[in-house]
Amino acid sequence: MPVRAVRGATQLDVDEREHLLERVEELVKEVLHSNTLTNDDLISIVFTATSDLHSEFPAYAARQMGMTDVPLLCARELEIEGSMPRVIRLMAHVETERSRDDVVHVYLHGAAGLRRDLAHVYAQADDENGKQT
Repeated sequence: MPVRAVRGATQLDVDEREHLLERVEELVKEVLHSNTLTNDDLISIVFTATSDLHSEFPAYAARQMGMTDVPLLCARELEIEGSMPRVIRLMAHVETERSRDDVVHVYLHGAAGLRRDLAHVYAQADDENGKQT
C-alpha cells in the first residue's frame, strides 16, 4: 500500500489547555474524515506548535482520542518574524490508496490562510457570523 503525507493546521484563539485539546482533536478528526482514514491507516503524526503555545502537548489530544499505538512527536515551529501566531500544524504519514493529488490537506480556523495554494483547503465556516475563518 502506498504511503502518503497529509498536512493540516489549526489556529487557536487563546493558549488554554482545553481549547488546544479541542482544536487539535477537531483537526485530527477532520484529517481522518476528509481522507477516509482510520487509526489503522496511520503510521505516525508529527505535530508542531508556534512558540507562543505552552498549555499542553498537541499529541496529548491524539492520545485522548485513542491513538495509543501510533507514534506521535511534538516539535517547535520556526520563529519567523510576521508568522501567524498560535498555530498547530500536523503531518500525518498514512497508508492509503489515494494518489498524491487526491490527498485532502486540512487547514482550520485562521490557519486556512497558510496554504491558499492547495486545491483541497478546508476552511471551517464561523457559525456566528457566516464568514470563513
